[in-house]
Amino acid sequence: MKQTLIQITNNGMGAGDDELGLLLIQNYLKLLSEDLELPQVIAFYNGGVKLICSGSPAVSALQSLEQRGVKLMACKTCLNHFGLIDQMEVGIVGTMMDILLLQKAAEKVVNL
Repeated sequence: MKQTLIQITNNGMGAGDDELGLLLIQNYLKLLSEDLELPQVIAFYNGGVKLICSGSPAVSALQSLEQRGVKLMACKTCLNHFGLIDQMEVGIVGTMMDILLLQKAAEKVVNL
C-alpha cells in the first residue's frame, strides 16, 4: 500500500443513502488507521473535503492516519467552493496540479 493513493470524492462512501455512506466511510477510515499497512496519500476533492473539516465524524480517524505518516491533501478549489477553507481540522491544502502529480506517482489509485 506504500505507493497507493486513495481518493475520496464524496462526503461518505458509495451512492444512495447519505447517512449510511457517512457511517461507512467513518468505519473504513477507522479500520484503515488501525491497519499495519497504510497508503502513502489520501486526496480529498469535491464533497470529500467535508470529511476533513470541523463537525465531521471522520476527523479522529484521519488525525490518527496523519500521525502515522499518511499525507492528507484537500483540493483548495473544493474547500473554497464549499466555504470550508477555515474549517480544516486535518491535512494540507493542495491544488489540482498537486493531485495530478500524486496520481502520476502512485502505483495504484483507489477511488472511494
